[in-house]
Amino acid sequence: MSEEIISRIRNKLTEIEEKENIRILHCVESGSRAWGFASPDSDYDVRFIYARPEEWYLRLDKTRDVIEWQLDDVYDINGWDVQKALRLLHRSNPTLFEWNNSPIVYRTTEEWAGISAELNSFFDRKLGIYHYLSTARHTYNEHLRGSEVRLKKYFYALRPLLACRWIADRETPPPMLFRELMDAELDNDIRPLVEELLDSKTQKSETGRSRRIDELNRWIEDEICVMKRLAEITDKSPEKDWNRLNAMFLGLVKGERQ
Repeated sequence: MSEEIISRIRNKLTEIEEKENIRILHCVESGSRAWGFASPDSDYDVRFIYARPEEWYLRLDKTRDVIEWQLDDVYDINGWDVQKALRLLHRSNPTLFEWNNSPIVYRTTEEWAGISAELNSFFDRKLGIYHYLSTARHTYNEHLRGSEVRLKKYFYALRPLLACRWIADRETPPPMLFRELMDAELDNDIRPLVEELLDSKTQKSETGRSRRIDELNRWIEDEICVMKRLAEITDKSPEKDWNRLNAMFLGLVKGERQ
């Protein structure tokens, strides 16, 4: 990623802060560029967590907890209020673990470092496996069963299935990078095929297509069945106490006023 692009994105973050009266706590790349299989024309999926002044959270009228800033052929920029983020963390929302693990960080803060240190303790293995399994199954059923398929869709099925394996083996949120997941979890007999596909994906456009790869489809089908059985027998984590999240949120917004 060029320094010019990074500078543009950081300038946009400053613009968002000024116009929205917020402070961005953490901002990352969240899509194919962070996963490590971007095409030359992939857009930039910029995601951020932000906080508002304390008075904002004390209003009686309903307020939005997302900012949708820009969506075009180059940038996809939006963010979540930290209150929304912490509520979703209590439910072990997988998106937060992804953003926390992104290898491309545009901006972060000490406040986010404090939240990040607590994040993994809210991870629920069963919910994580079900989330990635659902993503893989939907992608396979909707995009990979025709005679011709978009190359990127294979990775939208492969990555979540490898993430399921990671969770089962390590009981932690999976890493963002596809290469790290592949090296840790992919079967050796299917690896050359995926390596070839990865090389092709990173050289073609986002709309690049190829004939269906039957061997890979069979592996995906089998793995979906395996992970479905695994999800069913995995125990759900006990519900977490709200006290830690309430304390984090209160300390953060009180600090905003200083």
